[in-house]
Amino acid sequence: MKVLMIYDQIQAGVGTKDDKMVPLGGKKEAIGPAIMMEPFLKAVNGEVIACLHCGNGTYLADPEDVSKKLCAMVKKMNPDVVMCGPSFNFADYSAMAAKVAYDIMQLTGIPAMAAMSEENADVIAAYKDKVNIVITPKKGGTGLNDALRNMCKLAQAMVEKKDTTQLVKDVCFS
Repeated sequence: MKVLMIYDQIQAGVGTKDDKMVPLGGKKEAIGPAIMMEPFLKAVNGEVIACLHCGNGTYLADPEDVSKKLCAMVKKMNPDVVMCGPSFNFADYSAMAAKVAYDIMQLTGIPAMAAMSEENADVIAAYKDKVNIVITPKKGGTGLNDALRNMCKLAQAMVEKKDTTQLVKDVCFS
């Protein structure tokens, strides 16, 4: 299973919370949380083929254009599934993760999900019926390994086109 991750500048390690205007970019390797996710990916026969990133300010300046460009990059790389996040309790990143995951599914047909913490209630309310949003802890909270494992399980089920009803109830916001 080929996995593509989408991050903000912080999770990608290419900027700080003040470096909001980081342009779109990426690496064809596991970076950020994808490194921590590797044992869980191995358990589902998955590997990260690339990590794309975008600064929060760059996204907020033109969400539609950035999302279209990310969708084009995703389509070109042709992963089996896309994981947007985990965005923890970062509001701007969570908004980007949910919208981009939704757009990827609509524009490319590739399965996608977002992952964030409950502090993003507005984003969750707006997107929970459009895209699977895996529950994660807030930054620094406990339970990250469980969340990463759940992201991998859901990715596998989505790629294999299994019935995800119970899994989504167990690991996603509903």
